[in-house]
Amino acid sequence: MKRIIATIIILSVSVGGTIASEADKYNMRVEKSIQVEMRDGTHLSMDIYFPEGKKGKLPTILQQTAYSKVRENSRYNAYQFSLVKRGYALAIADMRGRFESEGRYKPGMDGREDGYDLVSWITDQSWSNKRVGSMGCSYLGDTQVVLATTRHPHHVEAVPMAPATGYMAPGRPWQAFDGGVFELAQTAGWFSGSGSEVVYGPPSWVDRGEWFRSDAAQLFSQVQNRDQIEYFPYVSTLPIIDILKKSGAPPTDYENFVSHNPDGEYFRSRHWMNDTDRFTTPMLFVDSWYDYGVAETLDMWNIAQKNSDTKESRDNQFVIIAPTTHCQYSNSDGTEDWVVGERDMGIAGLDFIDIQDRWHDRWLMGSENGITDMPKVQYFLMGKNEWRSSEVWPLANTDYKKFYLHSGGRANSRYGDGAISDIAPDGSQMPDTFIYDPASPVPSIGGQACCTGLDTGAGGYDQSETEMRHDVLVYTSDVLEEGLNVTGPLEVVLYVSSSAKDTDFMAKLVDVYPDGRAFNVQEGALRMRYRDGFSKDLRMEADEVYEARLDLHATANYFGPGHRIRLEVSSSSFPRFDRNLNTGGNNYDESEWVIAENAVHHSAKYPSHLLLPTVE
Repeated sequence: MKRIIATIIILSVSVGGTIASEADKYNMRVEKSIQVEMRDGTHLSMDIYFPEGKKGKLPTILQQTAYSKVRENSRYNAYQFSLVKRGYALAIADMRGRFESEGRYKPGMDGREDGYDLVSWITDQSWSNKRVGSMGCSYLGDTQVVLATTRHPHHVEAVPMAPATGYMAPGRPWQAFDGGVFELAQTAGWFSGSGSEVVYGPPSWVDRGEWFRSDAAQLFSQVQNRDQIEYFPYVSTLPIIDILKKSGAPPTDYENFVSHNPDGEYFRSRHWMNDTDRFTTPMLFVDSWYDYGVAETLDMWNIAQKNSDTKESRDNQFVIIAPTTHCQYSNSDGTEDWVVGERDMGIAGLDFIDIQDRWHDRWLMGSENGITDMPKVQYFLMGKNEWRSSEVWPLANTDYKKFYLHSGGRANSRYGDGAISDIAPDGSQMPDTFIYDPASPVPSIGGQACCTGLDTGAGGYDQSETEMRHDVLVYTSDVLEEGLNVTGPLEVVLYVSSSAKDTDFMAKLVDVYPDGRAFNVQEGALRMRYRDGFSKDLRMEADEVYEARLDLHATANYFGPGHRIRLEVSSSSFPRFDRNLNTGGNNYDESEWVIAENAVHHSAKYPSHLLLPTVE
């Protein structure tokens, strides 16, 4: 039975994956459902795929997954199994409390100890060469950086892709918040489909490993009979803390995530990477401009360099940023056309499979193949649709330029009089006001998100229809005579007022093409109660003007000749973000709302502006 399973996997991989120099050299042999004991006595279930017939001790690639180690419909499987055929052992473990593994599943907990113990178990085996690498995207990237914080002496390399949920970025735990605003669709969507704390397993008197390897185990499904999108009919209901319960979801940590301060002790107590961790593992970070957490991935790369304990680790931290949505690049050989949402990025142009092959070969097999001679930072410049490189991030030659907001007080919609320019206002201007009604929020279209289950969950989409709304302020530059390269961290500084005790402000950077299509580039949000930091919970006084600094994270976008730069400002983007109900209350457990009159001020006294990192 074991050999039949392995053969089926081999056939599926040979069709779906591109394999490097030793393609098809080895067949695969699998040992399934090995019960690995953790330091607290909990057993994690792991499958190990071996290159059959390879002589000598084996290097190992480790993956820790919350999505089932046996799931065959994963879009990431083809490449990882090609590594076995090239001579690596591949170990895939179900995380604690997931599928075949014992324990209770709590996102962000136990990852350090469990990862360390898995590596120790692997390197204690007689077949191991005591060199373990890791790879994978999304949660499988998260677990790698968490493992790297333990500085296990035998964890010698990692390829964390889209790993930002593994980093306790201030105010952005698990990428579930942005500026204190809850990432509703992404977080509810993920917990709906993948966050269940209910696990199937045999009774306590049955050996777990033997059971999961038996034919009888195949009579039962470990995967919940529930589509991820089943939460969505309830996403508009209040209170938002009850959305998953109303949808019939099993118990998850969603209610805890939505109800805690985004920088409080609940999240700080999780075992994610933080700014003080130390590192000894060379890492190749990968992310993309239309994925959540791309700025945090760049921060992690900088932290890993700065906090490396060895010269080898410090000199061998690399990062690649593609233009795609979540993990879209992971099986790319560089030949396909990349269309990200509706935005055409041209030919991919970078062979991610070859890069990963050479990276693993360098650190696990000792191959001097030149992979560490590549630039420290490689990023895709959207608009130019070409790859650029640097040794530092932000780029050394960055010139931060302010683009100021202007209007005659009627910037509502793209038909209004809103403008942006590098000329500061020299006197008073009428503020732009709009009505924010939580019952009629601005719809989310594309952007930096994952796991929402929506058709337009992420990517670049034409925002023209959204920009017709009266509750969206639109500020547009003149047509550019020369192109403008915007590469680096982005910020919007607004001077705002509101009739409400608390409200939100959203800002979106848009690239307006000569034909009028307006593609979203990046966006950010701020819940005004957190305007002075997440440790404070402030309220607003009616009509008093406050400074609001919105982090728009990072991008690399070339606004070409004939294009225009645009900034949208509103108070909602639903269902990506939860709606601020404007009451000044908890928000997550409330069912009543207040309509707010919000305003953006721009004058010599209140110089609202967009801060762009420009590069020659």
